[in-house]
Amino acid sequence: MKLGMVGLPNVGKSTLFNALTNAGAESANYPFCTIEPNVGVVSVPDERLDKLAKMYQPNKFTPASLEFVDIAGLVKGASKGEGLGNKFLANIRECDAIIHVVRCFESDDIIHVEGSVDPARDIETIDLELIFADLEVLERRLDKAKKMLKGDKKYQQDIDFTQSLIDHLTEGKPARSYDFTDEELDLIKSTPLLSQKPVIYAANLSDDDFKSDLSANKHFAAVQKIAEQEGSAVLPICAQIEAELSDMDAEDKAMFLEDLGLEVSGLDRVIKEGYSLLGLISFLTAGKDECRAWTIKRGTKAPQAAGKIHTDFERGFIRAEVIAFSDLEACGNMVAAREKGLIRSEGKEYVMQDGDVVLFRFNV
Repeated sequence: MKLGMVGLPNVGKSTLFNALTNAGAESANYPFCTIEPNVGVVSVPDERLDKLAKMYQPNKFTPASLEFVDIAGLVKGASKGEGLGNKFLANIRECDAIIHVVRCFESDDIIHVEGSVDPARDIETIDLELIFADLEVLERRLDKAKKMLKGDKKYQQDIDFTQSLIDHLTEGKPARSYDFTDEELDLIKSTPLLSQKPVIYAANLSDDDFKSDLSANKHFAAVQKIAEQEGSAVLPICAQIEAELSDMDAEDKAMFLEDLGLEVSGLDRVIKEGYSLLGLISFLTAGKDECRAWTIKRGTKAPQAAGKIHTDFERGFIRAEVIAFSDLEACGNMVAAREKGLIRSEGKEYVMQDGDVVLFRFNV
């Protein structure tokens, strides 16, 4: 999973990126501090994998990973190349989803590129740049379909759909808020749109606001309203607190989170939202050689999941020996689980479930 972090300059994006990844990206109180995108890869915490490691004492331990890309602050005119905009938009295009960091705190010490704090305006500024870039792509698609229509009337459907989507974007609405049919989603696959990418709004709050009643924060309420309207996720977060957490050891971190009334860190919450937003789950493989988590799309069948490990596994798939992690944990080991008949033999049509512990049988 590759998450691109975007936002206007000086909203706390690079500070949050540093805190989540410990990558040490430069962060400063002036626009365009980030020029080249910083990349940080983090391990996805998974208690199930930790418990499997204790059970097997493997030679190798490999959690799933998540890649954060800190993309330089966008400004008005990015779609026309302003502020190195074309490069920034290309960085976004490579990501699976967007974390849009929105400033929801007031501060005289940190300048805002627009001179005031207004989350709705900031979100619109970013969205419009993505929409303008998408409109250029869709206009070219429409022109091509009109030319093809002269020789094949089947392109009329494509023309009607593309024009409808253009009309939607022209109203200032991102493609992710368009009500696509399954057939339309198939049509648009060949034309990936920036404003169609799933979004997590990271509402960056001050230390005091984060610890108080969020319902009283008008800036956070504005972000919630926008997220609800377009079916996006919103995550209240304090970049400064996350920065403090990133420097703590596990024990101090747990105590600090408890004092805040939180069960998990911002990183854990971002990962959870990201998996949910993109429809991802993890299956597990375990043995003395290695315990490992593998990330797949929800709904993936066993042969395709096996192909994540190696293409030969999918090509020569015979069956999958599967047990739910909860059953394995209750039994204590595979031998006991097998004796109780809890290990199932599944075929090519089996749909993988989150937390499946699996051994694939194959022959090439």
